[in-house]
Amino acid sequence: MAVPRDRLDAWITAERDAALERLCSFLRFPSVGTDPAHAEATRACAAWVAGELAAMGFEARTVATPGQPMVVAHHPGPGGDAPHLLYYGHYDVQPADPLRLWQSSPFEPTLKAGPRGEQIVARGAVDDKGQVSTFLEAFRAWIAVTGSLPCRVTVFLEGEEESGSPSLDHFLAEHAEELKADVCVVSDTGMWDVETPALTTRLRGLVYLQLDLEGPNRDLHSGMYGGAVLNPLNALARVMAALHDDAGRVTVPGFYDDVRPLGSDLRAQWADLGFSSTAFLADIGLAHERGETGWSTLERTWARPTLDLNGLWGGYTGEGSKTVIPSKAHAKLSCRLVADQDPQTIVEAVQGFIAARAPADAELNWTVLGAEPPMAVPLDSPWHRGATRALRAVFDKAPLSVASGGSIPAVAAIKRRLGCDSVLMGFGLEDDRVHSPNEKFERRCFENGIRSHAAFLGEIAGG
Repeated sequence: MAVPRDRLDAWITAERDAALERLCSFLRFPSVGTDPAHAEATRACAAWVAGELAAMGFEARTVATPGQPMVVAHHPGPGGDAPHLLYYGHYDVQPADPLRLWQSSPFEPTLKAGPRGEQIVARGAVDDKGQVSTFLEAFRAWIAVTGSLPCRVTVFLEGEEESGSPSLDHFLAEHAEELKADVCVVSDTGMWDVETPALTTRLRGLVYLQLDLEGPNRDLHSGMYGGAVLNPLNALARVMAALHDDAGRVTVPGFYDDVRPLGSDLRAQWADLGFSSTAFLADIGLAHERGETGWSTLERTWARPTLDLNGLWGGYTGEGSKTVIPSKAHAKLSCRLVADQDPQTIVEAVQGFIAARAPADAELNWTVLGAEPPMAVPLDSPWHRGATRALRAVFDKAPLSVASGGSIPAVAAIKRRLGCDSVLMGFGLEDDRVHSPNEKFERRCFENGIRSHAAFLGEIAGG
């Protein structure tokens, strides 16, 4: 199918307000998949997306899981041996808390003026409803202009991404034959800046652990027992403080053993990107770099592993005073992994390090809340080359190949279960306030995302 780029672009321009209104309808669902209070709204959101796809001519349905439903839809495209593309995203969003910090209602999308033009402000605006809508609107454009899609397309959206995707792996295993495709396309990443597109080629993996350290069989009076018995909070704090040395390195033995060296050529390329660590820190109200000595901020977030304490609690934390030695203390820890670290090896190393330092009478109980490997996508595939051409056509410049400090567990699961690599073509910006109050998506990025996905379909169909 020939690429009607001018006609597609004209249709997308003419439909820009209608596309925005459809996105706003999507954003109005408080689809906080992890919160039982929003379970009905989350299911309604899934049904709405399936309905939008069905209206475009997809065979679309929602599929029940032990948690939130999956949305699965198929379009045959032109038939024959056309490439088969799998589009992955998620329709669930983070909780809106703290509500007092929002300048507008989180589930009533608002257009606001910003330094780069209009901004769409709402929970899920960029993560991930706005980015999912970029490819939904690209499908709509192709179907409106040509009557069909130029490729065979499967859409697969989940409603539990923000809570760790507990149903994902089993669902992929059960539906592997239905979902198998030539490549997976994901828009849940970002651009370099509003004028410079990017293709993400590396994702860090994730290990997420909860530790419950138990001591006495009940909370104790700190005057009667203090200084004479194990205090679980004191013990846990000491062990947590021992996880890093003064140079910012993780002290767990073997933690760095399998880290793939970062080549000098790649370090030079990243150094030439013009990244400002000063601006990066200023945006979050800080002025001083932290982390592993000897690495730049980009290298620390893109190519070095980390271990962070995400939560520490126990004892009395209410108003006023209650002088107790708590019977239990708790911690949540996360590790971001890089190639070629193995999640299970890291889990065992961290558990062993802490067990060796736990005092007598301390009972350790672990919960593994996540263990996903890092990912690197090939740069020499026809899909990556097609995405490069598509982004160049829309932005009039070649996309940068970047890495991400975050993790998208679905990318690793799709590779493992379906055997296909991913193209990570996202349109978010660093200041979009993902997971924070006043999350936003630049309207300019939304519309360029639609154009980019439409161009990508044409590039892949055209070989």
